[in-house]
Amino acid sequence: MAKPSYPELDVFLDAMWIQRGLSDNTLQAYRTDLTKLFDWLAKQNINLAAVSTADIQHYLSLRHEQGLKARSTARALSTMRRFFQYAVAQQWLTVNPMALIENPKLPKPLPKSLSEQQIELLLAAPNPEIAMELRDKAMIELMYATGLRVSELVNMTLSDVSLRQGVVRVTGKGGKERIVPMGEEALHWLTSYVQLARAELLKGCDSDAMFPGRQGNSMTRQTFWHRLKHYATRAGLQSLPSPHMLRHAFATHLLNHGADLRVVQLLLGHSDLSTTQIYTHVANARLQQVHAQHHPRAQG
Repeated sequence: MAKPSYPELDVFLDAMWIQRGLSDNTLQAYRTDLTKLFDWLAKQNINLAAVSTADIQHYLSLRHEQGLKARSTARALSTMRRFFQYAVAQQWLTVNPMALIENPKLPKPLPKSLSEQQIELLLAAPNPEIAMELRDKAMIELMYATGLRVSELVNMTLSDVSLRQGVVRVTGKGGKERIVPMGEEALHWLTSYVQLARAELLKGCDSDAMFPGRQGNSMTRQTFWHRLKHYATRAGLQSLPSPHMLRHAFATHLLNHGADLRVVQLLLGHSDLSTTQIYTHVANARLQQVHAQHHPRAQG
């Protein structure tokens, strides 16, 4: 049995290729999504010119009943919106049935993080007997202890740090300043680095950069990422972490150990608590695991 042909679909895809230069993969995804819609419309004996908002809603509800994921439906909706906008422009129909259709709310992806055991392996990877690696260890310790953004870390100056008070002054997004305690371990390694390795790395250069690169200027974000991946490989970590994963680990591990969400918000420099709340999903999963393992009535 021959597959039904949809000339409007071919015209639309040709127009998208000419007007927008879409890739073959994107055009094929468009064809797949729209063919499924057209097949359903044909089974319902609904002509393209007569498609209504109710028809589209019925079709979307069937997709939901079939267990299709929200992200897949969101992609199909985007394709359908573009097609029906084109169809109205071509006067194939007079009213856009997608005009009142809302996109599904997509769940926010959980940030990738590192376990406490993985962090310990990473922190133990640099050799503090080597000046460059002592610098790197101080940076990794400080980032994990404070949750700094990588740009905040590499742009840090000597005047941003108070070793006596054990705090760092951070200028975050929008020029907002915050004071973050660094903890005993990070303070120890940062002090060791400043006293034993920083001058050796500078080689007589005059620089205010806390973590200078080879030219005495602040280290770049890309260089720090490269160094981090180097130590992750040395530590035997299967997935190579990004600097942002250290920030995620900082927040997640604080919450796992009972920190208040608003305190974590202040430490991270989030202006809106809702930005911080994504970490509660990670922490809650850990709490459920602990409850299942240790609560006397959680055992089967």
